[in-house]
Amino acid sequence: MQRLIKKIAVIGSGIMGSGIACHFANIGVEVLLLDIVPRELTEKEKVKGVTLESKSVRNRLVNDSLTAALKSKPSLIYSKKFEDRITTGNLEDDISKIASADWIIEVVIERLDIKKMVFENIEKYRKPGTLITSNTSGIPIKFMSEGRSDDFQKHFCGTHFFNPARYLNLFEIIPGPKTSDEVLSFLTGYGEKFLGKTSVVAKDTPAFIGNRVGIFSIMSLFHMVKELDLTIEEVDKLSGPVIGRPKSATFRTVDVVGLDTLVHVANGIYDNCPNDEKHDLFKLPAFINTMMENKWLGSKTKQGFYKKTMTDGKKEILSLDLNTLEYRTKKRAKFATLELTKNIDNVIDRFKVLVAGKDKAGEFYRKSLAALFAYVSHRIPEISDELYKIDDAMKAGFGWEHGPFQIWDAIGIEKGIEIMKAEGAVPASWVNEMITNGHTSFYTVKEGATYYYNNSKKTQEKVPGQDAFIILDNIRKTSEVYKNAGVVIEDIGDGILNCEFRSKMNSIGGDVLSGLNKAIDLAEQNFQGLVIGNQGANFSVGANIGMIFMLAVEQEYDELNMAVKYFQDTTMRLRYSGIPTVVAPHGMTLGGGCELALHADKVVAAAETYIGLVEFGVGVIPGGGGSKEMALRASDTFEKNDVELNRLQEHFLTVAMAKVATSAHEAYDLNLLQKGKDIVVVNKSRQIATAKAHAILMAEQGYTQPVKRKDVKVLGKQALGMFMVGTDSMEAGKYISEHDKKIANKLAYVMAGGDLSEPTRVSEQYLLDLEREAFLSLTTERKTLERLEQMLKKGRPLRN
Repeated sequence: MQRLIKKIAVIGSGIMGSGIACHFANIGVEVLLLDIVPRELTEKEKVKGVTLESKSVRNRLVNDSLTAALKSKPSLIYSKKFEDRITTGNLEDDISKIASADWIIEVVIERLDIKKMVFENIEKYRKPGTLITSNTSGIPIKFMSEGRSDDFQKHFCGTHFFNPARYLNLFEIIPGPKTSDEVLSFLTGYGEKFLGKTSVVAKDTPAFIGNRVGIFSIMSLFHMVKELDLTIEEVDKLSGPVIGRPKSATFRTVDVVGLDTLVHVANGIYDNCPNDEKHDLFKLPAFINTMMENKWLGSKTKQGFYKKTMTDGKKEILSLDLNTLEYRTKKRAKFATLELTKNIDNVIDRFKVLVAGKDKAGEFYRKSLAALFAYVSHRIPEISDELYKIDDAMKAGFGWEHGPFQIWDAIGIEKGIEIMKAEGAVPASWVNEMITNGHTSFYTVKEGATYYYNNSKKTQEKVPGQDAFIILDNIRKTSEVYKNAGVVIEDIGDGILNCEFRSKMNSIGGDVLSGLNKAIDLAEQNFQGLVIGNQGANFSVGANIGMIFMLAVEQEYDELNMAVKYFQDTTMRLRYSGIPTVVAPHGMTLGGGCELALHADKVVAAAETYIGLVEFGVGVIPGGGGSKEMALRASDTFEKNDVELNRLQEHFLTVAMAKVATSAHEAYDLNLLQKGKDIVVVNKSRQIATAKAHAILMAEQGYTQPVKRKDVKVLGKQALGMFMVGTDSMEAGKYISEHDKKIANKLAYVMAGGDLSEPTRVSEQYLLDLEREAFLSLTTERKTLERLEQMLKKGRPLRN
């Protein structure tokens, strides 16, 4: 029987429950969100004269919780339109409605007695065969389903989402004693395909996989910070992006999550894992106990390891001195070892350099990694039989770019053991047995697939679930067709090429443009389609503004004109080539990256795509076809709606306000993605494979090179006048600067089609020429150069 999820019920509307409800709404599922009935009226309710029987009162807790979740930043929902998919209610009046749910998720307080009461109530109304799961972060699953019916227990397990549910990709599935294999298989597939998660089936052990290893890692650093006499800034510098971890690193992450949350999990591990060889490490250091007593819990109490203050009218972030437990001005952290990694773009290649460091940073990495390697090796088979699950959990749940076993491989297994011995750490015996049996790494790649060392079978086995993915790291060496300094072009099979950006931050310069043209040439000669996608942190941060700045400063305007025209010609080739082109954006897709997506035959966007034309921030207009394209897309809406000026103004403001969609679904609202043409995938790991499938489909349906457009309707002076009145009033009201107005008027001229006396049909090339002329004229402006320089030096826009 095929199981379909059309409606879910979420029991408990706190931060986690509302977040889970929002994410199911994100993927199109109808949601019923329930919580308890309040027992007392608030002062506001007393003034209104309502009673405890009023519906607004009985649903107050659930409605307030959901409202807070929907207002949170970053947003938990892809688009405001999706809020309507969530219906709220309470556990007394609306509990019977769970009978229509296909999946019931319990997300109430972490108390076994309360959870068991909830499950007893659920069983009265739940229809047989309905999935029932708990989002517990640590209570043993086996205790929760005691006393429930066989059907309940067969369909019951733990499903642990990480907070926030939209953004953190770990989905731990923890079977109970009687959970059916069908349920586990279904939830694993559903988590991957529909929720966009990394599904990891974990054992029913305290804190499961992600929190067991993640909290160990943090507690290890808590104890190490004083031993090595490090400041919190130094630890955050060493444990952040330099090793592929989030910018919030260690202490800032704890502030965001809440120290009380971390302490709760750490205490749970300490109390429930007496045989853990690192049991004492989960005991809270004295400074943590003091912070708990002082309620210095992080962002929720306005101070934790860091504290925001106002000094002389300016915001300042203070840091906690762990020796004095007093706040002080932040200190800059700098280490010679980190300087050695500045030219190593690939994070995994930095670890050999980091552990060889001769300074305090090198000592930090040797101690912390030795402890981590030893700990994860001893967790097999306790928390997982397969080592790849530990790596998957840390990457998806804690935002690590690489898991512990992948890092160990990068350093070298024997080198890792050597470091461990020097630090007094001992690996589990199976690691030495593995080496003795001739296995020199935890992972290998064969024929484009990743294999892991299976300890129980003493052999390398294929990591399951890869067949739906194309992993570019695995195929790059064997499938390379062409490469230069900016791109690698790979044959991804079935007549489809992929053009992968490899420049710094995937910025678009001469090498990338040359590579894109080469990819189209190759595809037109010997293949049937082209995908443009990569698996970096971001699709592309845009054009190489360093090159633009240098040419503008040196007043090489002929060369700059050629460079801009080359970009325009490339985006137009994407649209008017002899093969279907599919762009697969994800993460930041800004400026020139957005312009590439605008010109593809189809966009297969990851749900978490932050896309926009942001060129105003550096003092120019979109010059790679973006300004032209927004005029064209506005024109295409004219026929459907006679309010032409309004439609054009909407598209103008998208560019002039440098709007960035906070999800791919929001990009539809800005007409940066187009419904009926472009699609969204929730699981980024499936993106390249999905893009390839669509390229094949278009080719097999008989793709024909499009005819260049000469029918773009522009409104001329009518629109230009409206725009200029608007920019005048914005400047007069001091909403924009004089230079902002100048840029906006240049964009207005392009999108209006110039100062034509009446609405006219023009070609794309006509608009591209106007766009390029406006772009070049702005690069002659001193204030534009100042904006470019600020972005290059400080990474943030200048308003001048």
